[in-house]
Amino acid sequence: MKIPPFVLASASPARRRLLETVGIEPIVRASDFDESQIQLSEPAELVKTLAQCKAETVAPQFESALIMGCDSVLSMNGEIHGKPADTSEAIARWQIMQGNFGDLYTGHALIDLEQNRTIVKSQVTRVYFAQMSDRAILAYVATGEPLKCAGAFAIEGFGSFFVEKIEGCHSNVIGLSLPLLRHILAELGYDVTDFWQ
Repeated sequence: MKIPPFVLASASPARRRLLETVGIEPIVRASDFDESQIQLSEPAELVKTLAQCKAETVAPQFESALIMGCDSVLSMNGEIHGKPADTSEAIARWQIMQGNFGDLYTGHALIDLEQNRTIVKSQVTRVYFAQMSDRAILAYVATGEPLKCAGAFAIEGFGSFFVEKIEGCHSNVIGLSLPLLRHILAELGYDVTDFWQ
């Protein structure tokens, strides 16, 4: 089987770096899909739908490729949180998150243009947040990092200081579950090692 190019339909530097770290050099094509079009109350369905829409938006740019779309949200106390709109929202969120836990959902959609197949799955990881002082919350938000991330934190950045533990897949919290990607690729007949550069 011919190995097609691997396209990441995401502007996320964290997802790109994650793939590069494990030997996959993706072609990056950020999706311009308007996420506000999708309003779903169930987090797993929301992230799967958004991931698929992002991948489908990018797919017409290629004749033969694997197109990976992803989307992440944090679910806490029955509410779904993407990226905070501004610093005030990030501070308010962290005042609730600190000392609490949430479930980080990431949707994964992989379109194989050669086989005309799409596989869409989600992964969830429980994240336990540290107790934080107001000073720590303000300092963390001042880094700007929480404004760029679903759930207002990055486990691969400053936010790692404030994550006590996780239950589940670590890379899922970064924005792409590597074990799930391996399973999806296998379902399409590929071995993850085929994509190592």
